[in-house]
Amino acid sequence: MAFAGVDIGAQSAKAVILNDGAIAGYAILPTGSDVARVSDRVMKQALKKCGLPATKLERVVATGYGRMAATFANSAVTEITCHAEGASFLVPGARTVIDIGGQDSKVIKIDDKGRVLDFVMNDKCAAGTGRFLEVIAMVLKLKLADLGDISLSSNEAAKISSVCTIFAESEVVSLRAEGKLTEDIIAGVHHSVARRVVAMGSRIGYQLPVVFSGGVAKNIGVRRALEQELGMEITVPAEPQIVGAVGAALIAARQAGAEKAARQRAALPS
Repeated sequence: MAFAGVDIGAQSAKAVILNDGAIAGYAILPTGSDVARVSDRVMKQALKKCGLPATKLERVVATGYGRMAATFANSAVTEITCHAEGASFLVPGARTVIDIGGQDSKVIKIDDKGRVLDFVMNDKCAAGTGRFLEVIAMVLKLKLADLGDISLSSNEAAKISSVCTIFAESEVVSLRAEGKLTEDIIAGVHHSVARRVVAMGSRIGYQLPVVFSGGVAKNIGVRRALEQELGMEITVPAEPQIVGAVGAALIAARQAGAEKAARQRAALPS
């Protein structure tokens, strides 16, 4: 049986198809301004990749900030719950999830079944998010995707003291004027992001295995900065952007099973 999860984030939309308990296909698209349209497009692309028609889907669950725009979904679930479920599925035994997306960051503590025990979230400030890194990339006139590899050449990360994106941008401009190496500035930015996220998560604590999800998890520099700040090894799934959508698809399967069981009980003679 096939189930789907769609995660409409601020920066990207993701859809995952589960078929017989395994990931059959997925798609990722920029969210853009038309959230309803992109939710439909990303679902169709995911179905096309695994060669399934929409009629084969038993149930669809939507998550993410734009989840209500996915009108084809049977239900909507918070992204905290979906990221916990998805991380536990992709990294069995996971206990902590660090998710850094385009507009927010969160740390989630989970149990051995992927259930949320506690979480903290930053959704009010761009610092410590993908948007922060986008701004720095623009200031340095670099591609966002190149920041991670460039930072690996650093021998001494520059000190970025500002916790506000606007002030950090000015600080980066000043560091360039002082002649600081680009790789050292970027490494400093990565450590600034890591310190902010680690400090936020310290309120609930970290337990291994730690899973890093979200688009920023593709940045090797941020991953290494997080490991250094935490003093722990971090696991990044093969495609960290689909963790929430995977969780949504798993929840869709569970909801369908619960509904089927309820119908069977109702059909029993009293």
